[in-house]
Amino acid sequence: MLMHPYLDIPYRPRLSHFLGGFDIYDREENLGEALAAYDPENQSDRSFLISRYVIKRFSKLSHRHKFVLFTVLGEALEKSDDVFQEVLEHDPYSHSLLPDGWDEMSDPKAFFENMYFQLSEAWMDELYKASQEDSSTW
Repeated sequence: MLMHPYLDIPYRPRLSHFLGGFDIYDREENLGEALAAYDPENQSDRSFLISRYVIKRFSKLSHRHKFVLFTVLGEALEKSDDVFQEVLEHDPYSHSLLPDGWDEMSDPKAFFENMYFQLSEAWMDELYKASQEDSSTW
């Protein structure tokens, strides 16, 4: 079983893990203000946000972890559009907070589709390497 890279538990990423780099909880004054300058529905802004806060954030993961994470995103993209709206909705009981307005994206699936495309390009070699291995041995 593939173990979490930093904890002694099995690695079971969820769609929400892709949003961790955008979590402004208790960082509204610095990260929140920086992210407020970008519109996640604007193609060029979205591309920058994904590059800086998703691809860069996961850069130190192994090819196996990236493969599992990428698979989670691919499977989510095959589901209904509702799953993307749900992951963006604010949970008032959570110690997590996305920038203002992110829960009101007109097409949240497009954000994750763009993410999938950019990750497939950035991680091409690592995804290929992991796909050639027997994942049951991880």
